[in-house]
Amino acid sequence: MADNITENQIEIYKFASLSKYSLRQRFLIYLVDYFLYFTISLIGKTVRFEEVEGWENGKVEGYESYEKAFETKAPGSLAFWHNRLFLTTYFWRKFDAAIMISQSFDGEYISRTAQRFGYGVIRGSSSRGGTQALKKMVKLAQKGIRMALTVDGPRGPRYEVQSGVIHMAKRTRLPIAATLIEAQKFWTVNSWDKLQIPKPFTKAKVFIAEPIFVSADANKEELKQKQKELQKKLDELVIRGKQWRESKK
Repeated sequence: MADNITENQIEIYKFASLSKYSLRQRFLIYLVDYFLYFTISLIGKTVRFEEVEGWENGKVEGYESYEKAFETKAPGSLAFWHNRLFLTTYFWRKFDAAIMISQSFDGEYISRTAQRFGYGVIRGSSSRGGTQALKKMVKLAQKGIRMALTVDGPRGPRYEVQSGVIHMAKRTRLPIAATLIEAQKFWTVNSWDKLQIPKPFTKAKVFIAEPIFVSADANKEELKQKQKELQKKLDELVIRGKQWRESKK
């Protein structure tokens, strides 16, 4: 939890009330919540992460390295694909970030799981409550709380960057860092995003691209270009991840 947040901001780190749900629904939320938390924790602890790749030659003040970003608690946003949510949730749990999660029923247990890992949660999505959630994220980011964003979520299309993260970067003047975690061995869930679940004791590598800054006076065309730039960086990370995985065979 960020050190400088106010009492009004603490709510994002607290479990939401489940009073509107039936006893059966509450039981299901608790069951799935704990299952996800312990599954991610247990598998995550067995994964052997290789050295983080990225930012080696970065020249952006405050973002010269992955280690310095941690040490200085530099603000900004992590952008990643929805199907890498499993290992991303585990690896970046100490990044002290908030994440947007859908207001759907499924979002209830996902939110609680994320909060158990130390994330703040802002409820909303591109299809429901997204505008208000984005405004809240901007306010929190301006207070020094960092964001972790699935930029093709919550419904896809898979591997296509949505515009919300770019608009948030414009309003907060904080950078976006594309990141990807590639597991050497994983299972693929039959879902829209082809969610990857790492196999226990697999190796994994973390890739981070140099951050993208969006100016406060960026026009419509510039915003589109920044969106394309983020898309390109994430696409490149997918290729680098695949190349790394194939080199381990």
